[in-house]
Amino acid sequence: MIEYDNKVWFRHILHFHRTDTFRILFWEMVIVAVYTAIVAAFEIHWLRELRAGAASESVETALKDTTIMHSILGFVLSLLVVFRTNTAYDRWWEGRKLWGALVNNTRNFAVKINTFLPEECKSQRAYFKTMIGNFPTALKEHLRGGINLEELEDVEGIKARLANCEHAPNLMIQSMYRKTKSLYAAGHLSGDELIVVDRELKSFFDIMGACERIKNTPIPFSYSIFLKKFIFFYVLTLPIGFVAYFEFWAIPISVFVFYVLVSLEIIAEEIEMPFGTDANDLPTQKLSDMIRRNVNEIFEA
Repeated sequence: MIEYDNKVWFRHILHFHRTDTFRILFWEMVIVAVYTAIVAAFEIHWLRELRAGAASESVETALKDTTIMHSILGFVLSLLVVFRTNTAYDRWWEGRKLWGALVNNTRNFAVKINTFLPEECKSQRAYFKTMIGNFPTALKEHLRGGINLEELEDVEGIKARLANCEHAPNLMIQSMYRKTKSLYAAGHLSGDELIVVDRELKSFFDIMGACERIKNTPIPFSYSIFLKKFIFFYVLTLPIGFVAYFEFWAIPISVFVFYVLVSLEIIAEEIEMPFGTDANDLPTQKLSDMIRRNVNEIFEA
């Protein structure tokens, strides 16, 4: 995720980072400009030839009337683009709230385990310190489609077990459940304390499941493709009417309209899947590192 100072906005306008939509769409904008120039040259040359004929005014009027259609369709398109952008941002923001809840719940779990366990349970404390710190890192990689064992700290051979498993966060929660059960059986946790610990571990399942729901449920294909086709044909027909009004000034106007509409679609596509490594995705790596530091500090206090 790109970190920036939102008070210094003029400098950001002049800076084009690697994921800026202007860079991504540069050659497409060139194609739109060339296409509009061809349409403009044809219309202007054609209309000049018709100036001497009686049909010239009717043809020019018909071309200008196409802008009425674009005005109506533009209103519909704006509603669709707003809905698309809001839906994508809702998914991004829900993902951020889930990871915010994970930050709080890992702290709560660490504090309670560190408080509940008696002094002689040093090895058990070390186990939970490592496992709670590992869980966000494993969840981050799981949401990206894999696991990076080098980022995890080993305890009781957990890395060897994770190497061959399909769902690393699931296995880690199961391992922590087994450890709490053994602590309860040994008398290190009371029944009431076990209920509290169970509630915290259950919250890990809830957060993980909600993140997987966002990842595994993209925007419906038909809706996404329809919007792309709508934008394509809207921009494709835009110069026909604009040239009649603006002549060659229709070239920058059409390019700008194309840039705005397609940029919004690209941004929506990027943020609707917020757990990857794109510039506008959630800072899950930073949050995972922060959780590990917080948990280590809690257990070492």
